[in-house]
Amino acid sequence: MANDEERWVAAARRGDHSAFRPLVDAYSRALFTLCVRITRDAAMAEDAVQEAFFNAYRHLGDFDGRATFKTWLHRIAVNAALEQLRRHGKHGVVVANNIGDEDENDFLDGHADEAPSPDLHAEGAQVARHIEAHLARMTTIERTAFVMRHHEGQSIEAIAQTLSLNTSASKQAVFRAVRKLRGALEPLR
Repeated sequence: MANDEERWVAAARRGDHSAFRPLVDAYSRALFTLCVRITRDAAMAEDAVQEAFFNAYRHLGDFDGRATFKTWLHRIAVNAALEQLRRHGKHGVVVANNIGDEDENDFLDGHADEAPSPDLHAEGAQVARHIEAHLARMTTIERTAFVMRHHEGQSIEAIAQTLSLNTSASKQAVFRAVRKLRGALEPLR
């Protein structure tokens, strides 16, 4: 895919509008998942993804290749999601909306048995709801840093750059988010 991606980016930079479409197809789902985890709202996430692709296309000439296109696009999407929160006046804590399983990957994916018992399934659903509720109560910075670090696998430096923080503040945001989740999950042990 890397070679295809490089060809599509190069062609789109030369003005081939159709070359940008495969990039949209390749990354739209991942960007939506990222944005919905940050905004906690499917409609805002959709708007953020559209805004991210629009901004990426408009600023394709600014893409210098120091980071991968995917990383560059993810940073644009994070900023678009944060902008959606600002526009809707949701700077700090965001109340979670009901977002269906089809809209995002479950936080507990990959940790369940192949055929869990009904009791184990119910317990897992309770833990997932508990996690979602506590993620929704975090500040925007904490939640975004947590999502970027633990869902997207971004480095502390990339998180700091995206959120316009120094690396120490970025580490602290991730640490606070993890500490809050651990505290929230402790009673469920």
